[in-house]
Amino acid sequence: MQNKIKEKRLFFQITQEDLSTKLNVSRQTIISLEKGKYKPSLVLAHKLAQVFRCSIEELFIFEGDENIDE
Repeated sequence: MQNKIKEKRLFFQITQEDLSTKLNVSRQTIISLEKGKYKPSLVLAHKLAQVFRCSIEELFIFEGDENIDE
């Protein structure tokens, strides 16, 4: 799963430290999220979307077998 967390964070001019404080997570969690090494919980994904004023779908790009085949 890819995401646009770093792109949105830079657009809003928020440091990793500031974002981690807003979300009550470690800076290391933000680093891992931005690198795609950590998949957030639904609650954390929702909080990220709130901070960046977008939908979860705009923030996270689901690929391949992560999508439901119709």
